[in-house]
Amino acid sequence: MTISSENSASPAATATVDFRTVDLRGQSLTLAGLRAAVPRAQGQTVADAEEKVQDIISSVRQGGFAALGELARRFDGVAQHHPLVPRKALASALEELDPSVRGALEESISRARRFADGQRPRNIEVQLGDGAVVAQNWVPVARVGLYVPGGLAVYPSSVIMNVVPALAAGVRSIALASPPQKEFGGLPHPTILAAAALLGITEVYAIGGAQAIAAFAYGIPATEAGPALEPVDVVTGPGNIFVATAKRLVKGVVGIDSEAGTTEIAILADSTAQPRLVAADLISQAEHDPKAASVLITDSGDLAAAVRAELDRQAAATRHSARVREALSGPQSGVVLVDNLEQGIAACDAYAAEHLEIMTQDAAGVAARIRNAGAIFVGDYSPVSLGDYCAGSNHVLPTSGTAAFSSGLNVTTFLRAIQVVNYSRDALAEVSGHIVSLSGAEDLPAHGDAVTARFS
Repeated sequence: MTISSENSASPAATATVDFRTVDLRGQSLTLAGLRAAVPRAQGQTVADAEEKVQDIISSVRQGGFAALGELARRFDGVAQHHPLVPRKALASALEELDPSVRGALEESISRARRFADGQRPRNIEVQLGDGAVVAQNWVPVARVGLYVPGGLAVYPSSVIMNVVPALAAGVRSIALASPPQKEFGGLPHPTILAAAALLGITEVYAIGGAQAIAAFAYGIPATEAGPALEPVDVVTGPGNIFVATAKRLVKGVVGIDSEAGTTEIAILADSTAQPRLVAADLISQAEHDPKAASVLITDSGDLAAAVRAELDRQAAATRHSARVREALSGPQSGVVLVDNLEQGIAACDAYAAEHLEIMTQDAAGVAARIRNAGAIFVGDYSPVSLGDYCAGSNHVLPTSGTAAFSSGLNVTTFLRAIQVVNYSRDALAEVSGHIVSLSGAEDLPAHGDAVTARFS
């Protein structure tokens, strides 16, 4: 998903796009070499943010709602006694929602539900012998905390992407947090509130950033100002580097989906790709944040030159031109020139993009060969924007290379696999000798004794 740096503004940008080049042609690089070569954001890292986030978490744990109020004043410029959004505000937001936006949200919800309903894994039961049965049951977590970012844009779509799979998993208690907005009386943006109401979510908090993650993870006791915020089992949702860092720090106290930070798009394209479409899609993600990453991987120098020209033309015409130019000119963006499709696929797997578009001959065949990506978009008519809103897929996806080992938000994020072992006396007797042998080999004889005691 596309995420803004919350509470920040885009500095002035240059008049043209400085879309840098990383030339890998003629080089035989290892995976480590490819990972080092592809464009990445520089400057502030998770390690840099960790100390600040740790202070925020400690403050919330010790100070509760009073600390949240102080953080809201400091970071959001709002006065806050209790962050729980009144139900009447949710209802009003839905009543006042633009009908065309409501229709779009309803269509997005419908498609997301159909895909989420198809994701739920089935329970299994395996009979390993007479009276020897092992089962695996999928059980939803009891309570989840869902984070929807604020900042340079409004993300009602992230409400859908968080809530729908949780509902499909069968989660019974759902809380949602989004930053308070000064222009809306200290409440989250009304379109976010309307989306929550549309999905039946009534526990919504005006809390932003790392403090929201801390509040979900540890909970906050009730005070005279209002009711308790009960701790959750799983925290999900995208955000800036402080949100991603907070999720990393509370992982283990709660489950998390992934460390989804600032957005990124990579496009693997050959000479058959249309430069104007490639440029439009790179810009669509750069629009979200000055630190957004837009990367073109191609074996065609002519395509790269044509895309550069299109970037200059289209960036000048788009509404958030300065922000787009800054993102496209940053060290996290650029064109990666490769010798051929094979090297291009290797570069894609090394980059492990949040969003990866394939614009090549036999795009579907090439997509099937990709191993590392949050989501893959195949061909000219499957842009990332489709996935952001109405594809039915989920746009909360791993960033910064973490797609090499983690998945996007889905129904299983909110499920646990519980194994159930049910052996009869005869079935246990059949393997008792093996258990005694293995417990002896591990110097844990009481394990074996626990079995033989049943046959004494």
